[in-house]
Amino acid sequence: MNEKWFTVGKIVNTHGIRGELKVLSQTDFADVRFAAGSKLLMLNEESGDSMEVKVISSRSHKNVYIVKLEGFNDINLVEKYKGWVLKVSEAELVPLDEGEYYYHEIIGCRVLTEEGEELGVISEILSPGANDVWVVDRPKGAGKQLLLPVIDDVLISVNIKEKLVTVRLMEGLI
Repeated sequence: MNEKWFTVGKIVNTHGIRGELKVLSQTDFADVRFAAGSKLLMLNEESGDSMEVKVISSRSHKNVYIVKLEGFNDINLVEKYKGWVLKVSEAELVPLDEGEYYYHEIIGCRVLTEEGEELGVISEILSPGANDVWVVDRPKGAGKQLLLPVIDDVLISVNIKEKLVTVRLMEGLI
């Protein structure tokens, strides 16, 4: 298992007696991930046990997806999978439009001002509301973390290949 895997959901409970699972979606593409015929890796993060599964059907229900997996037709067969996560390989990621990025592509990028001053490295992405906020860990002795709003006025360029983000600092950001 050398390729990268990304979590798309977590099994939070069973549903009914026919082997359906309640899955809390952790993806923006739930309609693709849980579509009939989708193949996922089901993983127990504590023990490392995993198995490939195929989605037979799914439907949205309140804040979860009710997912039926091939070969699991009884509640007794799925009960032990509560808490397991569902993952997809990097090769199966949905292509994004220009100017859109996956979190894993942004985290770890160096941040420079348009003048070339190094601000630090992006360590986390927050989603408080209208726009995301990138948390930049400053170099030692440079002060506390910097919170960069992901808006056109601040973001000049993002180079995923070089892991480099160029920004224009607005007054009051530092």
